[in-house]
Amino acid sequence: MSCTFLPPCAYPLAPANLLAPKIPRTRPSFPCRLSMEKQQLIRGSKLMEFPYLTDPHRDTMVDLISAMENRLGSHHLLPSSVPPDVEHYQNETGTSQGTLHIRCGIDSSPIDFVLASWLHLEQPTGGALDITNIAGYLKSSTDVPHFQFELVKCSPTFLILFLDLIPRKDTVFSPDYLKTYYEDTQLEKFRQRLDQLPEVQPYFSSSLYFRRVVSPTGIVVSIKCEDGAGPELVEEIIREHVRPISNDIMRIWIDMCVGEGVEVGETERAVLEKRDSLIKSKAIEMDLSSSMPKQFGQEVADRVLRVIKSVYNV
Repeated sequence: MSCTFLPPCAYPLAPANLLAPKIPRTRPSFPCRLSMEKQQLIRGSKLMEFPYLTDPHRDTMVDLISAMENRLGSHHLLPSSVPPDVEHYQNETGTSQGTLHIRCGIDSSPIDFVLASWLHLEQPTGGALDITNIAGYLKSSTDVPHFQFELVKCSPTFLILFLDLIPRKDTVFSPDYLKTYYEDTQLEKFRQRLDQLPEVQPYFSSSLYFRRVVSPTGIVVSIKCEDGAGPELVEEIIREHVRPISNDIMRIWIDMCVGEGVEVGETERAVLEKRDSLIKSKAIEMDLSSSMPKQFGQEVADRVLRVIKSVYNV
């Protein structure tokens, strides 16, 4: 799965100055060890190998996927039915590779589906893009926001992070929705925490549609480390900031999903279905339909897109 809402490095970074003062930082280094449970989860799973990522980036993905699997599991999710030739796919030369893992929700669950993937795309000019993505979509029986995490490694010293609970209502017309899912959960503190780091800057997509979809507390930033420490500092920022923040927001989202939600009426359900369908269709139109054939060839792209469209129901 390519970048559902954030086409990888398709739009240049816009110069911007943050209003909040930057906090000087030190760079302690801590070894990061995976638990035995997570090591077992990785074995035998092409998705969980993440062969092209640094340890902190891989550990972040393993954390998030483990949280979904452990908290939701068979109580909410069906086994993955993604065909083997879509679960892992590549172009003719093997320079572009990808995985796709999807588990749909059982009938009684508010979860529509959860999706995880990675992409490794070697560039003609040298270097590679490494894109990791985790998404959780809800059914129209609940108005809980969707979950979206995407981390794009454009180079060893330059990343783009998109982390958000995607709103499913207009927060202007629904102030209670804003309060319940964004103010009461204190999501803003996570965005502000990253905002304090000197290496973090806002990322402004040139797509006005994308900027309209993101929530008021959405994290859409670039992480750029070019002074001396470079890759080591990027790894530290992922380990010490991106990983714990992502874990906390994932926990908040799962608590919403498995908690006692408010029953949605038929009229509101129809509106949610229409909004969700538009977002899914636009994601495929803006990104996947154009980028997949270029990266993997038409045959592979058609095979992958067929599975995604089926799950998206578009």
